[in-house]
Amino acid sequence: MKRRNFIQLSAITGAIPFLGIKACAPTESTTEPSNSEEQPFELEEWTVAQLREAMEAGKYTSRQICELYLKRIKEKDQSENGLNSVIETNPEALTIADQLDNERAEGKVRGPLHGIPVMIKDNIDTGDKMMTTAGSMALACSTAPDDAFIVKKLREAGAVLLGKTNLSEWANFRSFRSSSGWSGRGRQTRNPYALDRNPCGSSSGSGAAVSGNMCALTIGTETNGSIVCPSSANGVVGIKPTVGLWSRDGIIPISETQDTAGPMGRTVADAASLLGACVGVDASDKRTQESEGNSYTDYTQFLNENGLQGKRIGVLSGTLGYHERVDEIMERAFAAMEAQGATLVQDIKLYENDAYGNSGLELLLYEFKDGLNKYLASRPDAKVKSLAEVIQFNKDNADVEMPYFPQGILERAEMKGPLTDEEYKEHLKVVTEVSRNGIDSTMREYNLDAIIGVTGGPAWPIDVINGDHFGTGSSTPAARSGYPNITVPGGYVHGLPVGMSIFGGKYQEPKLIGIAYAFEQATKVRKAPKLLPTLELA
Repeated sequence: MKRRNFIQLSAITGAIPFLGIKACAPTESTTEPSNSEEQPFELEEWTVAQLREAMEAGKYTSRQICELYLKRIKEKDQSENGLNSVIETNPEALTIADQLDNERAEGKVRGPLHGIPVMIKDNIDTGDKMMTTAGSMALACSTAPDDAFIVKKLREAGAVLLGKTNLSEWANFRSFRSSSGWSGRGRQTRNPYALDRNPCGSSSGSGAAVSGNMCALTIGTETNGSIVCPSSANGVVGIKPTVGLWSRDGIIPISETQDTAGPMGRTVADAASLLGACVGVDASDKRTQESEGNSYTDYTQFLNENGLQGKRIGVLSGTLGYHERVDEIMERAFAAMEAQGATLVQDIKLYENDAYGNSGLELLLYEFKDGLNKYLASRPDAKVKSLAEVIQFNKDNADVEMPYFPQGILERAEMKGPLTDEEYKEHLKVVTEVSRNGIDSTMREYNLDAIIGVTGGPAWPIDVINGDHFGTGSSTPAARSGYPNITVPGGYVHGLPVGMSIFGGKYQEPKLIGIAYAFEQATKVRKAPKLLPTLELA
């Protein structure tokens, strides 16, 4: 699409001030000012269980719940200087809610998520009126031909697909310098604890939306840190499952080795309730075959207030010492875990980063090109059919797609050959062997049930000139091994959330959920964000 055509498209579709172009139909103006003095949101911090009980008691219908969330999205997310976590709402959401309300009235309840509003990241296919774009204008105004496998499971479970969340464009695999939460289509998502702070990415919209009470639950995707980092920065619980527990079919890919979607919620119980709804063996994703016999349709059965009793937990070396207040948060977390009966083993070392060499990035470059080309070939009405065409589209529309950041990662990926290359095979061997052997052997050596570390530091100011300012983190071991990782709120630095990650061996979600829930219940750290324009510092 040439710039001239893009301008014509903008004139037809309507450009939303500040937020960029989000839809391919006339969009209602959403510039109502936010009033920080108004009454608290009616459903603020309501859990899935509370929403379910309210529907069972007849206090609310699913439609009424969805209407309340949609009203809040309009007022607090899509308003001028709003949160900007939602890239598109589902025009069929209320119709779906009505159908589910009718089913409930007839005595048919599909499960614990019946009537519960959920939003998903805009790189997950929906075969409906919503777009799937990965935040890129290259895919705007085209729709996916079918639901992703996990979306089908959501619908079967009775969830209401309320909309899609913004993200770092192409799941933050476009530029070596970027601002997490920025996309050409959705522009910049903000952090609900301080709107001038970054929400981390790439599942930035999913983290910000559920934290800001724009919906009950969200789904993000992760290759390395993209669920756990925005969960930490936005003060919510995020579960990065074992690769293969959830199907990747119908999700715009980065890495066959590391990609997975996962649930994000305000509590461990909420996230666990969504985790089981989307499991299942999918013929379109061979990795899911490994999950047979290793998955559960109900992970809430593992919520255990005594889940820390008798557990041996290793403290990952290298995540402390970055920020003294983060260290204080972790020390309090350690004390809380020990008070609940856990034994902590300090200074656990998994491996040295130089053991990977450059294999970590090179693996992703190879797999991204291969996976994206296959995915785009499955989108019959997409304007672009290959990575090369995405790169050219960005060049032709650089003022919209690249006003701040280039596309160096895309260009490097395009230079890679097929996955039959010996170079690729060697990178794959290095990454999988180093990461999995590191976790498995260390847990055996110290007889550990889990390993913990700082998920990430407090959110940095949004900076579209210099890009992100990441500090410490612990996502890489679980990401590269394909093993599960759960982050839970650990504390606050000047009002900004900091999460603690809990990870372990393959398909050990039940044990990790028990540990995370016991910690959450013992500490009750989370505080609802106030969507402040900036931090209120003394």
